[in-house]
Amino acid sequence: MVFDKEEDMTGRIRLLVIITVVASLFLFTSFAGAAEKVLKVGVMGPFTGPSAKAGKEFKDSVKMALDKIGGKVGPYKIVPVWVDSQSDPAKATNAFAEACERKGIVAGCINWHSSVAIACMDLAAQYKVPWLFGMGAAQLVVTKWQSNPEKYSYWSAKAWPVPGKLEAGQSVAFMNYAIKNGIWKPKNKKAAIFGEDTDWGRNAGENLKAALKAGGWEIVYEDYFALTQTDFYPLLSKYKKAGVSFVGGTTTSAPSMTGLVKQFREVGVKALLFANGLSWVGEWYKLTGKASNGVIDVQAQFGSQAAKAFAKAKQARFGYAPSAPASGLSYDGFNFFIKVLKRTLEKYGKITSEDIHKVVVDEVNTGKLTYTAAEGSILMKEYKWTPKTNQDPVVDTEHYFFPVIQYENGKSSIIFPESMKEKAFTPPM
Repeated sequence: MVFDKEEDMTGRIRLLVIITVVASLFLFTSFAGAAEKVLKVGVMGPFTGPSAKAGKEFKDSVKMALDKIGGKVGPYKIVPVWVDSQSDPAKATNAFAEACERKGIVAGCINWHSSVAIACMDLAAQYKVPWLFGMGAAQLVVTKWQSNPEKYSYWSAKAWPVPGKLEAGQSVAFMNYAIKNGIWKPKNKKAAIFGEDTDWGRNAGENLKAALKAGGWEIVYEDYFALTQTDFYPLLSKYKKAGVSFVGGTTTSAPSMTGLVKQFREVGVKALLFANGLSWVGEWYKLTGKASNGVIDVQAQFGSQAAKAFAKAKQARFGYAPSAPASGLSYDGFNFFIKVLKRTLEKYGKITSEDIHKVVVDEVNTGKLTYTAAEGSILMKEYKWTPKTNQDPVVDTEHYFFPVIQYENGKSSIIFPESMKEKAFTPPM
């Protein structure tokens, strides 16, 4: 067979071009792969157990926040490591240690329970892994942090203030206002307090009791129960028999809270019910129905246009109505965490546990680095921590704030303070 010399030369050139292109693509892919770094970050939540509904909302919000940044910060691909607390301090510490030792996280964010936060603070310090935006709110978290700020600076930017600053203070301030202005005329000033038997539940109960006593209320009963309890008929029957005019308390367990609300109506307790945390899961109305009508709470709301757009997008994507505290706070928290990572990269040219910790100590805990509505916060105007407030955030209407709301037919409306009121309060019958 005879080949044309020109044709043979053309074929050789084509082959050379193909080889060059393939080699270039291989080299480009290799360099791109080498340039991309993996950054493993912990995200803690009760992904199983009695508060698993809140955990799912955490996880889905984090996915949305990651999608917003394309899953990357600079050359780092952000890989979430899910740390399942199971609403149990012992199980949470095991999961935390595994995330640090075996899975190699450099930092982490978010958590739900106060008892879990208190248990994990020591591990964050031991492993020198910065952890931000934990929602464990009890006073014990603040007290422990303030006992050794240098050690516990690895657990910073507490994302939920102690209950006395919002839940107890706001609810009792509203009742005092309503009684003084003739909006509500209770038959007496007898109260009953309930709560989960945890650091959060007891601290919330203590704060509520103090606020009620200061307002001239008599505390007839104060009861605490396990996170797994769902039968409240005996408890509520004694409240009814005592003729109390106010029943208030909290639990992070959706089955417990929704069960208590439904049974409160079934037993026929003629009192105002303050069920703090009823809407911490988006399906609260599905679980309670009209039994929740008239219940009051002190709660974050999807109030801004950005918050409403987020809630709509989340429901469309995951198929459930999100809760403002569980979904909104975790979304804001992870976005704030991303901001800290970006600032670390900007300041040090890399992201390590040590560098993140420096940014937290020098900028977050001093109030220099905050997260605002203008930057993307959907629930609060500004998340800010200062040496004066640590470990709590700054609490006021221009920063971190929960109004008093009342539930009606699956919706919640602000009833207090007056400057934010969306509807008039409906007193109990």
